[in-house]
Amino acid sequence: MAKYFYEGNLNEQENYHKKGKIEYYIRGTVKVNGRVYERYGIKTHFIEVNEDYIALIRQYVIPFIENGDILSISEKVISICQGNIKKMKDVHVSRLTKRISRFGKKTVSGIGITEPYKLQLMVDMNGWGKILLAGAVGLLGKLVGKRGVFYKILGEETAGIDGFYSHSAFEQYHNMAVLMPREPDRVCNEIYEKCGIPAMIVDANDISVCILGRAEVLEEITDERLADYIADNPAGQDDELTPFIIIRDITGKTPQPYTPKKPK
Repeated sequence: MAKYFYEGNLNEQENYHKKGKIEYYIRGTVKVNGRVYERYGIKTHFIEVNEDYIALIRQYVIPFIENGDILSISEKVISICQGNIKKMKDVHVSRLTKRISRFGKKTVSGIGITEPYKLQLMVDMNGWGKILLAGAVGLLGKLVGKRGVFYKILGEETAGIDGFYSHSAFEQYHNMAVLMPREPDRVCNEIYEKCGIPAMIVDANDISVCILGRAEVLEEITDERLADYIADNPAGQDDELTPFIIIRDITGKTPQPYTPKKPK
């Protein structure tokens, strides 16, 4: 599947619908393992730190969900609900960090060590020794055509830091970083126990999809297949406010009309 980068958010008015009080956007269909799945982006309010994710699912998802559906949840929402964040004012950037950040390279996939506060947070989590080792090995990896070595050495917790983006559509993310959700499998199992919804927690962008957690009821579905359901990142990268994506098997049925977002 070709990867496209979109201008603005994915919430095209032609794809907007309501079911009772629930607002949602059609995100088109995808064919996986011979089945056809339609995706729906459930629109929410801006979710604040320490909100209750079970209450959010009861409010926004339960009125829409049907038997057999799978719920995909943005990892950022779970982390914010858990209060697993770091504010810029609590990160103290050293002179060394400022100097090292100048050597970083900006990419289409996001801001990395070019943002001093993000680099400092990485240092605080790993120590300079591991950061410098990862940087050196990562550079060697690039020379032989291997990318992503830097973050592979530092691990998921570091790779998953999201925030300190001055260009973010949400002002809150200009001065806040969201860390990886704690115990994502446990969270998914709690959602199934309390809401009866098979859920997965994902770290998705326009480049890749990583399944961080899943309910035990989904154990027969591989991570690769789960990722294929949302390979085009239907939650979006801008200010969509659609952190909950419903995945529905509509094989043999007619999908709802859908107007795809035009690529740049």
